Amino acid sequence: MLMAKMYQNTFSIDNVILGFDAGALKVLLIERAEEAFIGQMALPGNLVREDENLDDGAARILLELTGLEEAHLEQLHTFGNVDRHPLGRVITVAYYSLIRISNYNLQPRSTFARKAVWINVSELPDLAFDHNIIVAKALRRIKRKLRHHPIGFELLPEQFTLRQLQELYESILQIGIDTRNFRKKILSYDFLAETGEKQKQVSHRAAKLYCFDKKRYKELEQLGLNFDL
Repeated sequence: MLMAKMYQNTFSIDNVILGFDAGALKVLLIERAEEAFIGQMALPGNLVREDENLDDGAARILLELTGLEEAHLEQLHTFGNVDRHPLGRVITVAYYSLIRISNYNLQPRSTFARKAVWINVSELPDLAFDHNIIVAKALRRIKRKLRHHPIGFELLPEQFTLRQLQELYESILQIGIDTRNFRKKILSYDFLAETGEKQKQVSHRAAKLYCFDKKRYKELEQLGLNFDL
């Protein structure tokens, strides 16, 4: 009874961290080490402290539960169903971020999380609370943004092939894309630059490596570029 009372009208934060690796879109999850849903997989989330704002709380919680820091977090949505938490009324503010998996090491710093792992979004287990709903909301947001803004490059290595870029779009949009048309269209926007290098240590014909020219994209955007894939 005391525990339920403690959780009445409380705010929490849940972080949806998305990455791309081995041709698949992945989400960062933790195994919870405390009630409720002890031992179950969940998004990196926890209660907000009384003396911190939401943005600071999101960054702190992500660092404590996964070891990730300096990820660019954006607010996604507020989830407030009365029965979303079994221990009382908890309203959660969800954040999301797109990151390069290779840039980070997972090292939980809090006993609240037994471990942190990357899971393919296509293979999500039954998550704690309403976290499956939160992930689905984040994926819908990413799909809409991806078609009109080149946000996908945040998930790729600094140098990538056109095939890797296409696989990223296919993974997020969950559709097949005609290779010839995709390459023709993406190169026509003129914000991809050839690096002069090719893939190394591959069993097939080495493909050219490209990089995203963010400065050039900003220039084109100011000139009225209408990016639409």
